[in-house]
Order: sequence, then structure tokens, then C-alpha cells
Amino acid sequence: MTASTETKLLLKEPEQLEIRLKEIPSEPGVYFMRSGNGDILYIGKSKKLRSRVRSYFRSAQKLSDRIAMMVRQVAEIEFIVTDTEAESLALEANLIKKHQPYYNVLLKDDKKYPYVCITWSEDYPRIFITRKRRATKQRDRYYGPYVDTRLLRYTLHIIKRVFPLRQRRKPLFKDRPCLNYDLGKCPGVCQSLITPEEYHKIVQKVAMVFQGRSDELVNTLESQMEKAVERLEFEKAAKFRDQIKALYSLNADQKVSLPDDTVSRDAIALAADDKHCCIQLFQIRAGKLVGRLGFFADAQSGLPGAILQRVLEEHYSTVEAVEIPTEILVQHELPDGEILTDWLSNKKSRKVSLVNPQRQIKAELIEMVERNANYELERTQRVSDRNYKALEDLAAILDLSELPKRIEGYDISHVQGSNAVASQVVFVDGVPAKQHYRHYKIKNPDVKIGHSDDFASMAEVLGRRFRKYAQIPPLSKERGGDQDFPDLVMIDGGKGQLSSVVKVLQDLNLLEVVKVVSLAKKREEIFLPGESKPLDTDAEQPGVQLLRRVRDESHRFAVSFHRQQRLKSSRRSRLAEIPGLGFHRQKQLLAHFHSIDYIREASVEKLTEVSGIGPNLAQEIYNYFHPNLN
Repeated sequence: MTASTETKLLLKEPEQLEIRLKEIPSEPGVYFMRSGNGDILYIGKSKKLRSRVRSYFRSAQKLSDRIAMMVRQVAEIEFIVTDTEAESLALEANLIKKHQPYYNVLLKDDKKYPYVCITWSEDYPRIFITRKRRATKQRDRYYGPYVDTRLLRYTLHIIKRVFPLRQRRKPLFKDRPCLNYDLGKCPGVCQSLITPEEYHKIVQKVAMVFQGRSDELVNTLESQMEKAVERLEFEKAAKFRDQIKALYSLNADQKVSLPDDTVSRDAIALAADDKHCCIQLFQIRAGKLVGRLGFFADAQSGLPGAILQRVLEEHYSTVEAVEIPTEILVQHELPDGEILTDWLSNKKSRKVSLVNPQRQIKAELIEMVERNANYELERTQRVSDRNYKALEDLAAILDLSELPKRIEGYDISHVQGSNAVASQVVFVDGVPAKQHYRHYKIKNPDVKIGHSDDFASMAEVLGRRFRKYAQIPPLSKERGGDQDFPDLVMIDGGKGQLSSVVKVLQDLNLLEVVKVVSLAKKREEIFLPGESKPLDTDAEQPGVQLLRRVRDESHRFAVSFHRQQRLKSSRRSRLAEIPGLGFHRQKQLLAHFHSIDYIREASVEKLTEVSGIGPNLAQEIYNYFHPNLN
């Protein structure tokens, strides 16, 4: 931090700090903590802005290490006043999503737990399980994250068996429905045999299951079954009966002993150590456990009550009003429980109670949730300990001064030089970080069908990866805070691949900065630059096993991408033989018909429906696939 920035820090300017604090009103609202260069460090809310902001700067106030570090960087405080506390909570949630301040308590998205996604943005919504929550389209809805993956898959299997739902992302046939339609599993979405409005009604029933409204759905289905019987529509009534039976089977063994079975409740508790914080949220509807959700947070990010509050705020900000229970049981007192209660009550248009039970049945329920959180914490600790030992062992093997937090693995994939590609995989703290994966298409003109060169391909990829650092003096990994710079680079191969990479790094003046090794497949041998013999290691020791996991993942990712490219190439190869059909029109044909088989079966009139395909070219395409008729 420069000297000019330090003079702006409020902790070093007590008089300026006091003036600024007095300017803040004692009203509800949202406050911003900004750094000397204007970046937003933290966003918070309070029903009394002045008291809350002042508490950060009291010497007697006990702050977490994370927040104390944030306060030392504050150079400016801004605020927005709202009419009510509930408005301040909603505003804070929106601003945090928009600005993503570094010091806010944010939940970790490690993709460990799956979600259910319903793509309401489509005319015929799809329902599927995913570990990536991407809110790219506002109308799409995500339910979860669910802890019990096996139960979730079983639930979705039952739903797709008894409700007529879209089974495929893309149609199997262009002009007729597939076998799923004949079996009654799909209402003929691909051929629009059902209107979007009618299909939405079916999906809305399914959504009620993931909203914890199964009992309400059963009542609706029973009413529809009775009406069908009255109209003598017995086949339709039988379908409703089967759906009701399936819903009963889902919750047959999920009874939870609680008074007031008509009251819907959520119960939340956490378990934490010095690093990890595992949170469990049980959804109880009509005395039945209908969902068990799991979350992760940084244990250093705040006190237990603050972490629970952030979990509840983020969770309920993404759900519909009907999914909010009338009672929420919490393990710890929340710092802004009144604000959360008002906000939830306004959103649901009904009184929502926040209870911290201390005894009897509700306290026992919180203890049960806490036990489950502890079990999850123990599993997390075991994985963390295993990864830490592997990183520690790897650092000892390679004589590293620090544990390699970020490891990158590279591999090449091709078939005799055709469709040559490369992969870059990233492991952070010994765990795959798939959001940082990257693949490359080899551009070297000498690498082609019948001529492969893994050494040159690997050199090209590493050159493209580290070229941006060539103009920066090779001082250290930090390089201005670049978190993408690796602590260790692993090459899949032996001394040849390693030598080609070393040459590239030398040309870029980065060999002293980038720690690079190679792992040979046959004997799992580790080679270092400049060393003719491999390191003396055991293939089964933790550090070597970690490198093997990185190597296997880079190989899998490279082969997967190569197969995609080879499939695209094979699909276009036959079209390339047609006179007058260029690459762009080949793409348009495949985008319209989806496969070579459909293009072969298409008539001249159908071919002319594709943009850019005139009658003459359509005839050429048709003649190519029907030479005998020609």
C-alpha cells in the first residue's frame, strides 16, 4: 500500500473518523466499507446505522481476525438509508450479489452437494440434477443443495416414472416422438403434442415436491382423482392414484416426532473447527422431514450466529414465498434476528417466528441437526487431513519451501496427430477446481494427420499459458496478487516433454519462478529439470498419489475434449465433400438437422428451409446422398 493511500485510512485519522461516524444517521439502512482505492471491502446492514458502524472501531470490541483486517483497510464509509429493517436486508442481499465484497461472509460453493434445476425459462422446462448453480436466466429455479444425493436421485426417478415429463434435452427423431411417448413417460414435447401451458401445469406439480409441499400436492391429486371418477374417466383416475402412491412412498419413513404437525418448520445448526464450518438445514413439513440441505462457510468469517444468519438470508432470498416455513429453529441467537423475521414475514405475507429453543422437543431437534453437521464436519476434516498430508509429502519430495496450494496439470491427446488438443487442470489445496480448467487446440501446422509431436505440442501450450508473465520481472508468485499463478506445474510425460517445457520457460525468463516437474506413466517416476534420473520415491506415498490424481484428471479432461473435436470433425467430413458447401453452411445444416442422418433423409424442399441453402445447392446435397436416384 502506498503512502498516499495510508494517509486516507480512517484508523490513522481519529479526528476524521469521529467526524465521519457522527455524519451517519441512527436509522435503518445499509453501509459500505471502502478501501483507499475505492474498492468495496464490506457491505452490512443495521436497524441503527451509526451504532453498528461505530462498533467496528471500538478498541474494546472483539472482532474476528478477518473483520479486524478489513477495518484496518477502511478509508471511507458510505451508507444508504431505508424505511424499514426488512428493506435494508433485501437491499444488502442484492448489493452483495452485485459487488461480491471480499470480506463479506459468503458461502463456499465447492459443488459437493447437488441441486435440482427446473428451467422455467424454456417453453418445455427440463428437470435435472446439477452441482453448478448458475443463475444465468432469472426464471430458472434451483432447489437445494441436498445432502442425501441417493434419496434425491431416487425422488427424481420416481417423479419421472409417474409424471409425464420431458425425458431428453434434444429430440431423438425430427418428425416423430420416441418410445418414451408410446410408454406414457413423455407427453410428446419434441413434436409439440402438448401445449407449453399444459406442460407447465405438470411441472408445477413436480416443483411442489422440491418445495416441501408434498401433502398439498397429494390433496390436489386426490381432488382431481375424485373428479375423474365422477366423469367415469377411470384411466385418468388411475394415473392420479399411481402418482399419489408414489408421493406417499417418498416420505414413508421420514416421520419426525414433533408437536403441532400442521406447522411447517426449518431447523438449522452448524459444527465448526478452526478452518471449516458445516451447516445443516432440516426442512420439516407436517411432521415429516422432506429435505436436508447442506452449506459450507469459512469458520474464520464470523461468529456462529452471524454465519447462520448469512446462510438463512442467502437461502431464503432464492426461494418462493410458499417455501418459507412459519417457524425457524436456530442453534444460536442471530445478531439481526428481528430484521430477518420482519423480512421473511413481509415476503411470506404471514407471521414467521424465529426461535432459539433451549429445552424439550424442539431443542432435541436442534441437537439432532447439530449431530448431522458434526458428522459432515468429521468427513470434511478427514478429506482435508488427507490432502494436507499429501501436500506436505509432495513439498518434502520436491524440496519446496511452502505447500503447493495451486497445482496445474497438462496433457496432450490426439490420434496419430489428428485433432490434437491439450488440457490444463487445476487442483487447489489438493482438490480439483474445475472452474479453472481449460483446454487448448494445438495450432502448430507441423502437427497434423499422420505426424504427431507431443514435445512441440506441450511447448506450445505452456508458452501460451505463461506468455502473459514474460513482460513481468520474475520476482515471486504474488505478482501483484495474481491468484492464477501456480505453485507447481505437472507435465504428463517423461524427460522429453519436460525438456521441451523447460526450454519455453527459459525463453520467457520464468524458469526460476515456475516450479515444474513431470510424471512418467510406466513406473510413476518424477523428473525434475536438469536431472537425468528420477527422484527416489514410492508410487504409493501420499505426495506421489496426489500427482497421479492430477495426471489422471488431466488425461481424462484431454481425452474428453479430443473426442468432442473428433466427433465434430467426423460429422463435417462428409459434408465437406459436397461441391459448393462451405464450412459456414455445413454448420448451419448441422444446427438445423442435428445429424448427418437427418440431412440424408431430408427432401430438397426441407433442405432449402435452411438459411443460405438455395434450390441448386439443396439439389447438390440431395444428389450426394442419393447417387442411385441421380
